[in-house]
Amino acid sequence: MLDTTLANRHRTELLDRDSIWLFGYGSILYKTGFDCLEQHPATLHGWARRFWQGSHDHRGTPEAPGRVVTLVREAGARCLGLAFRIRPATLAALDVREKNGYLRETVELEMDGGSPASAVTYIAPPGNGAWLGPAPEPVIARQIADAAGPSGPNRDYLLGLAASLRSLGADDPHVFALESAMLALRTR
Repeated sequence: MLDTTLANRHRTELLDRDSIWLFGYGSILYKTGFDCLEQHPATLHGWARRFWQGSHDHRGTPEAPGRVVTLVREAGARCLGLAFRIRPATLAALDVREKNGYLRETVELEMDGGSPASAVTYIAPPGNGAWLGPAPEPVIARQIADAAGPSGPNRDYLLGLAASLRSLGADDPHVFALESAMLALRTR
């Protein structure tokens, strides 16, 4: 399944509330594009951010997909991002934005300060129609350097994400290694 819009519209967990938390860990960190009531740093335990999802609709094309992040389960991993408190109606536009293989999931976050919170996030599971999976860093970096789509060059996604993570004080070796590898390609 590539277009997950309808599947996400049937997911109703947490939607009976006036507001919900949305966990952002990718482009939402630097290109929010929606109104939020508040935002705070938050950590998702047991999940790692990886450039293993293809982007056929934003940062690449069907013929030459870009790579964007998703979350994959990993024991001991910590994914730092932002929790946005939003109105449930905001999810309608996000379902379209994240339609390329991402499913809306409910997760348990640790908010800045240590308190727990249930949140919604978008995860592209292995085997979805846009799944690219792991590859050596130089291969992923080259694909990101070369890809572009309707939302712009894939390299801008990687650079925007890396800058956002630095501003949050996040240590993400996967993202920063890909950024270094891609920048090294551009100087050759």
